[in-house]
Amino acid sequence: RTADTLIVSNIGDSEYNALQARLDRRFANGIQLGVGYTFSKSMGQAGAPDSDNTPSIQIPEFYYLNWALSPFDRTHNLQITNLTELPFGPGRRWLNSGGVVAAVVGGWQVNNILSFTSGTPFNVTASGTSLNAPGNTQRADQVKEDVEILGGIGPRNSYFDPFAFKPVTEARFGTAPFGVLRGPGYANWDVGIFRQFDLHKTTNIQFRFEAFNALNTAHFNNPGGNVSSMQLNPDGSIRSLGGYTEVTGAFGERQLRVGMRLGW
Repeated sequence: RTADTLIVSNIGDSEYNALQARLDRRFANGIQLGVGYTFSKSMGQAGAPDSDNTPSIQIPEFYYLNWALSPFDRTHNLQITNLTELPFGPGRRWLNSGGVVAAVVGGWQVNNILSFTSGTPFNVTASGTSLNAPGNTQRADQVKEDVEILGGIGPRNSYFDPFAFKPVTEARFGTAPFGVLRGPGYANWDVGIFRQFDLHKTTNIQFRFEAFNALNTAHFNNPGGNVSSMQLNPDGSIRSLGGYTEVTGAFGERQLRVGMRLGW
């Protein structure tokens, strides 16, 4: 063959199973609370989780090796939402008799969204030189049954045990399944503070202050996973991780927003 040939065929599928639970406290006495939890597992074809891309391994007799956790899979997903009207001011429990203090502290509302999720799967790969199969992804050999998650963050810090995998030097695919490890989990708190001022029966102004990722919690990307990037000294110690096992990227910095809304 000297030219690419496009073939469209039913060469794979995907599977999603989940337990979903929700608990709601309807708005009463100025408080509303919602809790949602999902315990799930998503499986699909490595490299083509949405069936719209190229599988990681394209050799027909080895196509079964693509069956793996989807890269967007999160085992645990807990979401907590809350709306609270502060109990101050007219019609509330405290400071309800009027006055300057009641006018200042009354009418405020606080909204919260708390998110906690598991990390997403990632691959541990290796150089495909010995595989000699262009267009295919080489998997590393897993040499330890249990891979220790060290949790290191930043350059030259290992997120997982770097000696749990090794490169493949033969014309075969490695033993480490796709999606063999999970990256850092995710925790986030968004909060909003609102106050509405009634100007007329049908007119009001709403002041709002919102903080996304209010605690400025670092949300880390998955670590590098190419075992061939690691360089060793003659005695077998690590000379350079070369990005392998390192978590060096983060996202989701704190954002603040202030606004006013006129309603009529």
